[in-house]
Amino acid sequence: MMSMMNNYRVQLSVQSPRAVIMIRPHNFYPNPDTAEDNAYQKQVPDEAMEVIAQRAYQEVTQAAETLRQHNIAVYLFDDEKGESPDSVFPNNWFSTHPGGHVALYPMYSNNRRRERRQDIIETLKQNFYVQDVTDYSGQELDGIFLEGTGAMVLDHIERVAYTAKSNRANEIALQRFSAHFNYEPAAFDTQDDQGQPVYHTNVMMSIGTHFAMVGTELITDPTRRQEIIQRLQATGREVIALSKDQIDQFAGNVLELASPEGHLLALSSTAFNALTDQQKETLERYVRFVVLDIPTIELAGGSVRCMLAGLHLTPRVRENSSKEQADC
Repeated sequence: MMSMMNNYRVQLSVQSPRAVIMIRPHNFYPNPDTAEDNAYQKQVPDEAMEVIAQRAYQEVTQAAETLRQHNIAVYLFDDEKGESPDSVFPNNWFSTHPGGHVALYPMYSNNRRRERRQDIIETLKQNFYVQDVTDYSGQELDGIFLEGTGAMVLDHIERVAYTAKSNRANEIALQRFSAHFNYEPAAFDTQDDQGQPVYHTNVMMSIGTHFAMVGTELITDPTRRQEIIQRLQATGREVIALSKDQIDQFAGNVLELASPEGHLLALSSTAFNALTDQQKETLERYVRFVVLDIPTIELAGGSVRCMLAGLHLTPRVRENSSKEQADC
């Protein structure tokens, strides 16, 4: 029994972060530079921009507070400059890994490259043990892009990097990351309703400790689709197939977190309402739902998973910091 419990604790800490970084935008709007290949992004009238920015600010503030109420440590940064409309999605430009490793990524859109912030990296170093920072951003000059844990959905336990090929997920960059960080690259082709690749893997796929949620219909090659499903099932996870309509409602853009309450699943109200009763019952065997209301943020084509940069690092101080300590 002790051995099983120790293994559970390892899995809990490796796959499910106990702390996250979030960015609160002051000038949010759906990014016109990313609309071409993001089928989930919505257009809004110019006159609504100020209202949208206010609502987005409030949604992030409330989401951070809700996560803190569930004992998730939230390091909340403000973006007051307004030069980076997608700054609310920080998981695309950096990721963290057990052992004190941090990666910085090459971004596809020019105005997204401004999202990288040295103050966030310094905060990580001050609050967690960081051994090294691997910077891939120079690959932008060669037209090679890999947008972090948007482009890759990482199985931290089995060391597999599931990746939907797209403008934002170059296979050369994937190979380099996988070699440096000891992951097995698992790339596959996808197609959305508009006939183009899914722009980010984490829109259609999420991996928890004991389950995986996958938009299987979006994987174009039937043989490869079955290989991905079997690869996940071989880890002992229960695979929950999501329909294209559920993916459109961001049911795949969710993140398992760890707290003293156990495993939590952070997801939007849009995603929660898209799940069937049977899917909810299945998931409740493994997680408790934490539902966040973020309809304005979702106008930009991303949801809860995109908003949360998980911190898989060892803290220098207790993670359950007060709100004052965690606001940056």
